[in-house]
Amino acid sequence: MTLTQVWGALLIFVLCPLLGGLPLISWITYLFTRRQLSQVGTGNVSVSAAFYHGGRWVGILAVLSEALKGIAAVLLAHYFFPTEPAWEIIALIMLVMGRYWMGKGAGTTNVVWGFVVHDWRVALLVFLIGGIGFTVIRDRTTGRYGVLVLFPLILALLHPHDSARIISAIALSLIIGWIYQKIPDDLDLPTEQAKSESKSVFRFFRGDKAIIPLERELDPQQVGSKAATLSQLKRWGYAVPQGWILPPGDDMQPLVKYLPVSESEPLVVRSSAIGEDAELSSSAGQYQTVLQVTSRPALKEAITQVLASYHHPAARGYRRNRDLPDTAMAVLIQKQIQGVFSGVAFSRDPMQQQPNTVVLEGLPGDASQIVSGQVTPEQYRVFFQQPQLVGAGLTDNLEDKTDNSTKPAPLDQQENGDNRSPSVEIEGEGDLPPALIQEVATLARELEDRYHGIPQDIEWTYDGQQLWLLQTRPITNLQPIWTRKIAAEVIPGLIRPLTWSINRPLTCGVWGKIFTIVLKERSQGLEFNQTATLHYSRAYFNATLLGDIFRRMGLPPESLEFLTRGAKFSKPPLKSTLRNLPGLLRLLGREWNLDQDFEQDYHHHFAPVLSQLQEQSVSELSDAEILERVNQILSELQRATYYSILAPLSLSLRQALLKVKDEELDSSQTPEIASLRSLAQLADDTRHLLSPKQINCDNHASVFTTLSEIPDAQSVLEQFDQFLAQYGYLSDVATDIAVPRWKEDPRPIRQLFAQFLCDPPPATKPPKRQRWKAEVVQARLNLKGRVTEVYSKFLADLRWSFVALEKRWLESGLLSEAGDIFFLEFAEIQRLIAETDQVLREELPRLINYRRSQLDEHRQLRSVPPLFYGNPPAVSFLMQTQSEPAQQRLVGIGASAGQVEGLVRVLSNLQSVPDIDRQTILVVPYTDSGWAPLLARAGGLIAEVGGRLSHGAIVAREYGIPAVMDIHNATQMFRNGQRVRIDGRSGIVEVLE
Repeated sequence: MTLTQVWGALLIFVLCPLLGGLPLISWITYLFTRRQLSQVGTGNVSVSAAFYHGGRWVGILAVLSEALKGIAAVLLAHYFFPTEPAWEIIALIMLVMGRYWMGKGAGTTNVVWGFVVHDWRVALLVFLIGGIGFTVIRDRTTGRYGVLVLFPLILALLHPHDSARIISAIALSLIIGWIYQKIPDDLDLPTEQAKSESKSVFRFFRGDKAIIPLERELDPQQVGSKAATLSQLKRWGYAVPQGWILPPGDDMQPLVKYLPVSESEPLVVRSSAIGEDAELSSSAGQYQTVLQVTSRPALKEAITQVLASYHHPAARGYRRNRDLPDTAMAVLIQKQIQGVFSGVAFSRDPMQQQPNTVVLEGLPGDASQIVSGQVTPEQYRVFFQQPQLVGAGLTDNLEDKTDNSTKPAPLDQQENGDNRSPSVEIEGEGDLPPALIQEVATLARELEDRYHGIPQDIEWTYDGQQLWLLQTRPITNLQPIWTRKIAAEVIPGLIRPLTWSINRPLTCGVWGKIFTIVLKERSQGLEFNQTATLHYSRAYFNATLLGDIFRRMGLPPESLEFLTRGAKFSKPPLKSTLRNLPGLLRLLGREWNLDQDFEQDYHHHFAPVLSQLQEQSVSELSDAEILERVNQILSELQRATYYSILAPLSLSLRQALLKVKDEELDSSQTPEIASLRSLAQLADDTRHLLSPKQINCDNHASVFTTLSEIPDAQSVLEQFDQFLAQYGYLSDVATDIAVPRWKEDPRPIRQLFAQFLCDPPPATKPPKRQRWKAEVVQARLNLKGRVTEVYSKFLADLRWSFVALEKRWLESGLLSEAGDIFFLEFAEIQRLIAETDQVLREELPRLINYRRSQLDEHRQLRSVPPLFYGNPPAVSFLMQTQSEPAQQRLVGIGASAGQVEGLVRVLSNLQSVPDIDRQTILVVPYTDSGWAPLLARAGGLIAEVGGRLSHGAIVAREYGIPAVMDIHNATQMFRNGQRVRIDGRSGIVEVLE
């Protein structure tokens, strides 16, 4: 390379990007219109933006300015490299990069005119072939990407031996294609807002096909959610009337001219505004619908009316009040079905919280009567008596609508129109055939399942042969959906204000941290503090928010239930998953390094602080010092909560992917199993010191009295005290700091020790040699055990800190009885210590009494639903709701294999421990580490909540006790003394009496 060429290369790499970034279009537009292109529309500084915002002459000048840039770049390269044409393409590449990085444009015009100078034959052939293709296809996306393929291909055909030139052309195409993905397209802007003299040019280059059928895949951001939803339903196979779309700004003439319309084939013209029928705003009734369109002039007038309704003052006010942007409206035109019966249906009752209920309204005739509000429709309520499903998530996911087994037979195939399913009960009387009511109700519930459990409001009509689906949209006042599943395992039972004011920010904050690892800047706008809430003093997770988060992450909305409960896992959208792949890889990196990260935090944070807390006498601290101790614990708990969430998820993920059975794992390092084995070993070492007459299995106090009188048994009592010192941080609800720990109330442990003396538990089988897959999962199970120990110890120290503070306040008269402090929120305790809120101090007795009475009221509720839609109903309504009738066969989550028959013993809490033996089937609301002593004595377990990795399931597998989890409302359905059979592998519970 000569010195001249070196200078030429330098100029190309420096001058061409600067030339590309020169904002000539912006200057021209501002000169003629006083508008900054970077501040209007999409923000692009492009030729199409100049046409759109500046008009025809501004657009022409913009084309000339960018054409000159492309020509100048090619001529510059040709001057320095006259025999190496590849440098001319390299100059265009540098020009395009500068155009993108500095000029906010794609550089298409630069390349087009640059290639005219570079090789006019290539430019001409691309223009002819691409132009013909675009005219036929009329789709701009296909057209512009087709040109990017054409020009290197034609160049290669004309210059097959110039490899440098071909490679440069391919690189240029790839760069422009990449830029197209990065910047918005001005051609997506509504045509009606463009400069009047530019509209015809702009519409041509938009490239939308003149006729868009409803069967085509549609983008809700382009044509509105209503049209896009009906398009999706039609492609799924649902009976949706034939239809066509007029996108915002498109010319209506082709549709008016083409569509079949007559007296015998009437059409209906409907709105499909951008943002209409969204999850949080339905826009129902805001825009006009025109029925019975029977002529082309009437069709044109109907389209005009529907478009005009977007600008009606009421519609504008609706959007303004809900902070919805003013965008554009598409028009949906469909064949009108002449309905024999028509109506609407709600997949969930929008007024009452009753499970498995569909509300349906209908009348003879078409659907317009129902939605008009001028006729009182017949109302029906359909009750589905559905058994519980193994591992069911919020909803059952549907892969494809190919199995119609849940739908009743068509009406014309049913005798007398009353062939209803025995699992369906219909309430209400009128003209609608019962079979049609059932079919509509089944359709409504099926559509709810399709849309991730979001309740649906559907419009339907029946023409005597076919049930047609006219519309489905979310019931906005039933958002968000609150689910007790998973939440009831994380923090079960009734929750007091102090516990919630600490657990909620910890849990929500860590979930937010985990989600942000994947989403990065796309997590903006997500309210992670809304992940959980309390309803009736019980924890609920925001299923709507979690589903939205997982969809943003490129995962199915039921991902959390898949990981924690073994729910079915639907296939995520490939495009969304690929987009989130970098974030998912970051999260997998955290999972891969979880062991090392925990070890580092354990040695630098957890172990030193736990040791310091153990050495510190909290009773000798002042109120301010206790608060400082609490803040120190909370700081460590925030770090520990990260591991308490991620370790179980990591364990579940590895176990699911590697398909390792629970029986292949050793749970000996989990606190619940380690404590039981330690106590059983102590009982074995003690048994020889007592005669059978000295062991009273039903009276643990007498056993310990006898041991205290035996000199050789003093070491046993010391070892028991050491046991309490080691495992005294456990309780029946470790995550609830309002619940006493074993160290405070060792009676359940003493009783279990006496039971072990009388009836030794079965010997633990030595672990089998594990295959490599099991070893990988075992490492995570061991980590989960260590994390549970650290997390539970910090929570125990946190409880004891507040108990010490409460003791001081009881002595001073600030509080009146034990447990009062747990009815205060942490922020209120801080203000009381700082003495900055005198009003709170004066109102303290009334506030605590109110919250205590509220908790008592919530405790009286016979049944609290596992799901709430939107705002939950009043307590008075729930107290009137009857619990579900006991069924002969219930299905939950099989958590510990084996079959057993026995007598039910319902136990709501551990306040009073009943006599339990191997013939007892315990029915409990939940299980935690503290329930282990009780479970070890039972013959079987049924729990209202929990999965295969819950504490109860782990203990049950340790002692070979069959266990079934996730039987909702079990403590209300079963009664003491009832004989049942449980199958812990299949998750089936049969009521024998």
